[in-house]
Amino acid sequence: MEESRTDKEISFFRPRGTAMRGEVRVIWLVLAGWFVAIVGTQAFVYLLEVNYSELLLNEMTFFNLPIHFWLTGQLLPLWFIILCVLFNIWMDRHAARRLDGALRFRIRSGREED
Repeated sequence: MEESRTDKEISFFRPRGTAMRGEVRVIWLVLAGWFVAIVGTQAFVYLLEVNYSELLLNEMTFFNLPIHFWLTGQLLPLWFIILCVLFNIWMDRHAARRLDGALRFRIRSGREED
């Protein structure tokens, strides 16, 4: 009995198995965190500009950089790096946990018997 082509395909939008569903769920959370950071910082800068004068926005500095430049040019790449590190830590633990159940036998080499 042949499996249909759709049964063999792996898709990000149609994850298979509990492990892949968990990985896709975490990827969606990382992307949502990235999206919220981008929109949130731009909304924050816009609200600062609307509520205060533009001159005040240029005068507010952080590490000698205007706050709007620092938020967009420094914080967002830093946030991306933090999200990647967190994802990799989670992925390492997730993969190690999956391997614990999969390693049920040990392959012996010929040298150990001698």
